[in-house]
Amino acid sequence: MKRLLIAVMLMSVVLATIFSSGCVTRDGWRVTNEGLLEYRGNPECDYQLNTLETTGNHTLHEVVFTSRGKQIAGLLRTPSSEEEVPGVVLLPGATVTKEGEQGLAKYLCSLGYASIAIDQRNLGGIDVQSDLRLFLNDEEPTEHKMVHDALVAAEVLRKKSGIDPERIVYLGESNGARFAITACALDPNARGMIAVSTCGYDVDSAIATGQLNDRDMIRFYRSIDPGTYLTGIAPRKFVIIHSLNDTVIQYDSAQRTYTRAVAPKELYTVGTATHGYCTEMDEFIKTELEGMVS
Repeated sequence: MKRLLIAVMLMSVVLATIFSSGCVTRDGWRVTNEGLLEYRGNPECDYQLNTLETTGNHTLHEVVFTSRGKQIAGLLRTPSSEEEVPGVVLLPGATVTKEGEQGLAKYLCSLGYASIAIDQRNLGGIDVQSDLRLFLNDEEPTEHKMVHDALVAAEVLRKKSGIDPERIVYLGESNGARFAITACALDPNARGMIAVSTCGYDVDSAIATGQLNDRDMIRFYRSIDPGTYLTGIAPRKFVIIHSLNDTVIQYDSAQRTYTRAVAPKELYTVGTATHGYCTEMDEFIKTELEGMVS
């Protein structure tokens, strides 16, 4: 009886320590005191393929996989090759479907890369206040689940025959790039990250100026800010490609995010007045992907 009482007391101390640290694992996920999202173990990968199109140059599959209790639909495009090819997790911007990302996917395929483009939850749209309420209620925010979706998409590429599991890169546009940055930082086996037309939220500035001072709110906002994870990408390379005249995210915002990243890193600019991928970015993408997977 005495031993049982001691064991119960020790367990109480352990639980109290875990809860007071703010690092509580709930259903496989947690956010640390520093505001870093973590998932326990490798993401499970159960997926189904349906062939949509086969030509002499490529094969296009519809893919469905399960992530955090939801079925995620994607398009998996693979170039015809007798050797294993590198793979790219391709995350569209807000409101953009997997079909809308196929222009870039076709370009990647022409370079010899497989890609998986997914329909993100809410098509990449976010509701920060709703996610904050979920977090404060110890429930998993949708934005965290969207990061997990990207991690599972990478596992689909790694398990698909004909794709080299050791040469996987993340590439995202706009809001999709924010989730891709976080996912790449959490995926130690990824080769690097290319962000198109994006920036972080600069939450640390809000903390420094006193706009954010509640501990749990700080943890939440840091957990969804891609800027929190930039140092976690190194020693893999981090690349931003941005338009000087971007119509949605100002170039200065992308510059600030780039400054926070650590080497190796690169910032490329194009002179178009567009938001998101454009063909003027092709050579930058080609050069950087080659460096990442070589």
